Amino acid sequence: MQYNLDHRSHSVYSLHYHFVQCIKYRRKVLCNSLLIDFLKTKIHNISKTYDVEVLSIECDKDHFHMIFTSKPTLDIPKYINTLKTITSREIRKEFPGIKSLLWEDTFWSRSYFIATTGQVTLDILKKYVESQNESNCES
Repeated sequence: MQYNLDHRSHSVYSLHYHFVQCIKYRRKVLCNSLLIDFLKTKIHNISKTYDVEVLSIECDKDHFHMIFTSKPTLDIPKYINTLKTITSREIRKEFPGIKSLLWEDTFWSRSYFIATTGQVTLDILKKYVESQNESNCES
């Protein structure tokens, strides 16, 4: 099994995440290409300060998907909260007309989805782990 691995002084890792964030009450706000580009730029800038590499961001009208990779030391809830706080504030400042589309000036939903992703499927990984049992040393 071949992985693309990242290294630190005392660890080797491969951490990839799939993150989905919805607009509060799924309001159809992400329809303007300028706003979407602005959002993507802000996310990339914030991510740099957290040493997070954004691999992909795509938007639908009421949510966005992002795939990113990070170090094991990333405080994920803090990172996500920062993304939501700064992007919400900056979008409302840069696009003041958006307030009319929101629910009580709240941009993002409080909840979100995040899952780890891998470079192989879960089934392949399970088979690999189970195969390790076959290589037990005999006394």
